[in-house]
Amino acid sequence: MAEKNAAATGLLAGIVAFLIWGLAPLYFKALQHIPAPEILAHRSLWSLALALLVLLVMGKLPDLWATLRDHRRLRVLLLSTLLIGSNWLVFIWAINSNRVLEASLGYYINPLLNIVLGIVFLGERFRTLQWAAVALAAVGIAHELWQFGRLPIVALYLALSFGFYGLVRKQAPVESLTGLAVETLFMFPLALAYLLWSDSPTSNLLHNSMQLNSLLLFAGPLTLLPLLLFNIAARRLNLSTVGFLQYLGPTLMLVLALLVFNEPFTETKLLTFALVWLGLLLYTADALLQRRRLRRRRDLDSSSL
Repeated sequence: MAEKNAAATGLLAGIVAFLIWGLAPLYFKALQHIPAPEILAHRSLWSLALALLVLLVMGKLPDLWATLRDHRRLRVLLLSTLLIGSNWLVFIWAINSNRVLEASLGYYINPLLNIVLGIVFLGERFRTLQWAAVALAAVGIAHELWQFGRLPIVALYLALSFGFYGLVRKQAPVESLTGLAVETLFMFPLALAYLLWSDSPTSNLLHNSMQLNSLLLFAGPLTLLPLLLFNIAARRLNLSTVGFLQYLGPTLMLVLALLVFNEPFTETKLLTFALVWLGLLLYTADALLQRRRLRRRRDLDSSSL
């Protein structure tokens, strides 16, 4: 019973986390009149403030101090800061430039790109279905290049930056909340400098309406809450379930792009997405088959004892 309750809690936490991530474009659209770097500055400032508060309440500030004294981990986290900071900036810019469709494509591509990164940098081996999955996504992107004469740069950058971010963070074994606190701490000087010296009319909170300031401060919870919920889900669910849930975010972005923001969905775009979706179907099938093989192997090992 306790195990079932833990799984149910994890599933609920995972669904809510990906719902928040998937619906985030609604929030950034509400701030469309504000420059993307300014929104990023607020996101980093209020995420840092909230992360420090949560670490204090959870009694985990000593973990943060220990990380700040570890020069090796700090170097790794500085690199991860550059990756996640640029990812946030491009995502915000894409949403407010009516490119939500391309942003959703980026997060669909990400799991397939992670396969390639695992092989190139971690020495993992391609399985047949993984080869096919990545090949289909590559054909989809090549088709877009052929049709429009350009690559889907936003989608590729979001996928690449987030993929490399995950890869880099593996080199610094830091709890995600502590890591986020350090990353936003690295962003703090630039964010503060931007808000102090920018000539943007909204950079001074004293001159803004209460409604606008509330929206800007909400960038902190919007960043932190899904991260905390995802951690709960990751601890209570198996990887294949979390893998299924991760498609919820880009799917919601796709729905918003088409039904709320009325972005055009041409036949070329449809074919690109269809090839990526087919690749993801093969990727998911491979993950399920691999999980079944491992379970069968464990059962055989236990029966032979």
